[in-house]
Amino acid sequence: MAGLIGLSASEACAQSTLERVRSRGQLICATSQGVPGFSLPNTAGEWEGFDIDICRAVAAAIFDDPMQVKFVPVATKDRFTVLQTGEVDLVSRQATWTLGRDAGLGLNFTAVNYYDGQGFMVNKKLNISGVKELEGASICVSQGTTSELNLADYFRTRNMKYEVVAFVGSEEAFNAYTSGRCDAVTNDTSVLASYRSKLKEPDQHVILGEIISKEPVGPWVRNIDDQWLDLVRWTVFALLNAEELGVTRANVQDMKKSDNPEIRRLLGVEGKFGELLGVTNDWVVRMVSAVGNYGESFDRNLGEGSSLKLARGPNRLWTQGGYQFAPPVR
Repeated sequence: MAGLIGLSASEACAQSTLERVRSRGQLICATSQGVPGFSLPNTAGEWEGFDIDICRAVAAAIFDDPMQVKFVPVATKDRFTVLQTGEVDLVSRQATWTLGRDAGLGLNFTAVNYYDGQGFMVNKKLNISGVKELEGASICVSQGTTSELNLADYFRTRNMKYEVVAFVGSEEAFNAYTSGRCDAVTNDTSVLASYRSKLKEPDQHVILGEIISKEPVGPWVRNIDDQWLDLVRWTVFALLNAEELGVTRANVQDMKKSDNPEIRRLLGVEGKFGELLGVTNDWVVRMVSAVGNYGESFDRNLGEGSSLKLARGPNRLWTQGGYQFAPPVR
């Protein structure tokens, strides 16, 4: 495994990831090559999206400036390699948490910032209403992904035949689907919805109702630096806690005057929890001021405030019947 890591052991011991980021003056974050709602340049060329907000929040915690980030768009097959070799500091894009990846790549999964599941999209003219009707169909998929493995498992266990049409990345798979090279395309349902929104006639494409897998996704880091792992992990947790406690982009400064001890600890008024992570104690104030809390980021990029209009579903807070739950700051 040591051969996969571009940073030598002596380099890792000599300087932490946080120290390297500070001395460089910017965070380097790998993201997708363009998925609406998650990571996509706007008309001004600035990266925006749900995954982008995680990187900007980390930069805000370190530099008090969410723009101190260099984004590196990478193909699906390269997303872990660029992290292993030290070309980037973290990966914030759709990458499912699995045992093989967590224990076998020299990387650490940080926290689930989106609960997803794999689905299928078909052209409405095919009159397909369920996955069972894809018997014998050709299906476009990205190589080297859990989507490719789940596809094989699903059809094999049901003794269904299909033709796999694999491509190096999601963009290529979707382009092949829209050009008619396959009957269906499979990916996480959020990604299907994102790509459908880019089509000329999105209403002519149907995302089937069945979900065939569990896809917990979130940021990844190298497993050589526990402090960096903690900082990125607690970035996700802090944004969730902020939503639960009612701390928003608009009221975060006023909330520092709150008598609620949970809010006071979260915002650094009491305790020295930021210092434990190597940043200032007002790190959460910086992050929420930059990108909002978890719910604000979700709504702006994926939910009702976006063109995708995705429901929160399992990504609702645990207090609202969802899965999203963060440990307390104390």
